[in-house]
This record gives sequence, C-alpha cells and structure tokens, in this order.
Amino acid sequence: MFKRIDHVALHVADLDRAIAFYEDNFGFRKYFQHQSNAGMQIAYLKLGDTVLELTHKSDGSMTGFHFCLETDNFDETVSDLQRRGVPLLRAPHDTAAREPREQSWRRVVFGGPDGEQIELRG
Repeated sequence: MFKRIDHVALHVADLDRAIAFYEDNFGFRKYFQHQSNAGMQIAYLKLGDTVLELTHKSDGSMTGFHFCLETDNFDETVSDLQRRGVPLLRAPHDTAAREPREQSWRRVVFGGPDGEQIELRG
C-alpha cells in the first residue's frame, strides 16, 4: 500500500527567493526543477531523504499546501481509494522523473476532508 511520505509542497510567491531561503537557512539543496504543462514552476529540494516541493504560478492563483505519498502499487491503491469514495481531484497521469528510480511513475491527486490535497506517486 503506502511506503512513505514522498514530499510536502508549499506554494510560494517567489520561487527563486524561496529556494535561496531554504538552501541558505536550512541546508536544503535543489536537485530538480521544471515547468508543468499548466505553466507552474516547480522546484524540488532535498535535506537527507526529506523532499520539499516549492511551486509557483505567476498569476498568483495557487495557495496552500499538499503532501504526497509514495505507493508500491499505484493502480491498486488508486482503485481502492476510489472504491472507498475518496474524492478524485486529478486523474492518474504521467509525471516527470526527478530521479532514475522514478522513470514511468504516475501521479494522482485526491481530496481530504478539509480541502487538503493528497498526491500519490508510484
């Protein structure tokens, strides 16, 4: 089922400023950055095995946070959550590999009871 928290994400007003802040003050190091198909800038920072995802959309439309769980059986986990009635916010789709082990991983986003987003990758 679930293996670990893959990352926690913060939506930031200035991506470069946020990267510098977490690198300079807390020892994180950026290891992957890209722009999504929706035009969102995304940077991944590591501190040991912990991953912090920083996201920025220039129109300011994003606020809040989400967390992501890694699953060892993506399709089975998605099906199980749908059977349980967990709200599906974004259908399963391909995602960029941040590291070689993530080649051909997919992602999906479900909704929590208080509006939080729960991303799954695997």
